[in-house]
Amino acid sequence: MSDSIHHECGIAFIRLLKPLDYYVEKYRTISWGLNKLYLLMEKQHNRGQDGAGMAVIKLDPKHGSHFINRQRSVRTQPIVDIFSQVFSTFPKDRKPLESAVAEAEWYKQHNPFVGEVLLGHLRYGTYGKNNDSFCHPFIRENNWITRNLVLAGNFNMTNVDDLFNNLIELGQHPRERSDTITVLEKIGHFLDTEVQTIFDKYKGQEYSNKQITDFIAEELRVSTILRRSAKDFDGGYAMAGMFGHGDAFVLRDPNGIRPAYYYHDDEVVVIASERPAIQTTFNVHFDSIKEVSPGHAIIVKKNGEVKDRMIVEPGERKACSFERIYFSRGTDFEIYDERKKLGEYLTPAVLEAVNYDYDNTVFSFIPNTAEVAFYGLMKGVEGALNKHKRDIIGTQPDITIEQLDTLLALRPRVEKIAVKDVKMRTFITDDASRDEMVSHVYDITYGSVKAHTDTLVVLDDSIVRGTTLQRSILSILDRLHPKKIIIVSSAPQIRYPDCYGIDMSRMYDFIAFRALIALLKDDKREDLLQDVYEKCKADDSKPNSEVKNHVKELYAQYTAEQISTKIGEIVRPPQIFADVQVIYQTIESLHRACPQNLGDWYFTGNYPTPGGNKVANKAFANYMEGRNERAY
Repeated sequence: MSDSIHHECGIAFIRLLKPLDYYVEKYRTISWGLNKLYLLMEKQHNRGQDGAGMAVIKLDPKHGSHFINRQRSVRTQPIVDIFSQVFSTFPKDRKPLESAVAEAEWYKQHNPFVGEVLLGHLRYGTYGKNNDSFCHPFIRENNWITRNLVLAGNFNMTNVDDLFNNLIELGQHPRERSDTITVLEKIGHFLDTEVQTIFDKYKGQEYSNKQITDFIAEELRVSTILRRSAKDFDGGYAMAGMFGHGDAFVLRDPNGIRPAYYYHDDEVVVIASERPAIQTTFNVHFDSIKEVSPGHAIIVKKNGEVKDRMIVEPGERKACSFERIYFSRGTDFEIYDERKKLGEYLTPAVLEAVNYDYDNTVFSFIPNTAEVAFYGLMKGVEGALNKHKRDIIGTQPDITIEQLDTLLALRPRVEKIAVKDVKMRTFITDDASRDEMVSHVYDITYGSVKAHTDTLVVLDDSIVRGTTLQRSILSILDRLHPKKIIIVSSAPQIRYPDCYGIDMSRMYDFIAFRALIALLKDDKREDLLQDVYEKCKADDSKPNSEVKNHVKELYAQYTAEQISTKIGEIVRPPQIFADVQVIYQTIESLHRACPQNLGDWYFTGNYPTPGGNKVANKAFANYMEGRNERAY
């Protein structure tokens, strides 16, 4: 993505279903679970480079010993840093004990990170300071083993204020207003309630408190805790939790906005944000990995029983399409195929823009994440070119061998135009000098374009802010002296803020919104801005369920093509010579390419939860009031 944006976090959960000595005996290592957690997190490192964390719970710990241990880091390579520290706790020269049982027992007693329940998290910070105290997993501690809660997730709640007030009404005194702490305390409250209910059931009978604690561990209804906790959640989430005694869960939002996949056999239960991470780490087939159903939780009891339970009534499936376009790793079979289709479906618009001039058009892509979509675009162009050849041959039966050879030799001209050279650090404060330095972040392949003759088509996976195009890429490409530069986005125009995990919350950041404002000003229709602003403010005090997305009224004034044309004008630097055109994916083609992942609210404004409309209105109101702050 030429405009880098921060995005969803990632989760990695492992529950060992056999005694620890089983893994020592079979795999010749006590760290089999930790090794797998490391791999599972590394295979998802794309989901979070601001920080990482992991926690381990030991089943049936001895009294007086730590049974929850955690490590977190915000260093440059946080996953490596975490596991370097974790594995530094393993003695290097210790002689193994003779039996696997004794070896496993020794490590469980003497090493903080040897346990049966493991949870990892990758962090992309949407806001907040970036130190390890902001990294998941978060822990809610208690001397009652069953009341301890460890939580990590890929989520964002739109109604944090409501959830915060709910905690106050429950009698709590929340120490923070963040959605992570609010969710932690909400689940923690109903965990306490469930524990107390079971305790009261047995209190007064002939049982000791220690025996009752064992009953609580056996009878704790995780699904009940989650149902009562999630009743008021408004947002996208895939959250993983562990209770101190060993029960664990992964809960997915009812619209399936955030991704979650799971696999289990007789040795292990695995849950992660991305399917290929599980495939590669555990060497299992695509078909054996299941998707966590929207609104459902995968619950693993302390005794190893695995349950799939509906927690919240599923709504319309709105799985995030940005996962398919950009965020998730393209090694997933379905995502790879969808990205190729996203490129292929752009073919008609691109060929029309170059006037079907195959001889004088050069195709390329920036950045590397757009490569798979580029393959799809080239597939589409080659198909169109083959049809062009057949049409010529069909209408010219007397074609000569020389003409036929020339025709058959015609291929799309594909070049590696731009190569990311280094991450430039300028140490310069003035804007003009800094922008000039940033323009050298890519190097170009000189001689790949016929000067003043060729049209250069460059595919990007998305164009969010347009600043990188405006400040560097177009100027870089213009050094090749093309007649025209066409920037093609495999994603549609990003018009609205996201409030479910992606760091896109300020309206004026979006080049599509700036183009809309420019069109309204050109047409002297700025009065519409004030009208929509007043509607947004009027809805501010309404319940989320009654709020409409009024910003859609502004976009309805213009076609997508008109906005794309204006975007081309805005991003074109005044000093370049080439004409510039911008082509975006259509919503219809997006849905055709990703039919099972129809979450498109950042493109269409059709939010899957009521809180989304309020966020869109607030983001617009912030723009109108000159407030450069988040809308949620």
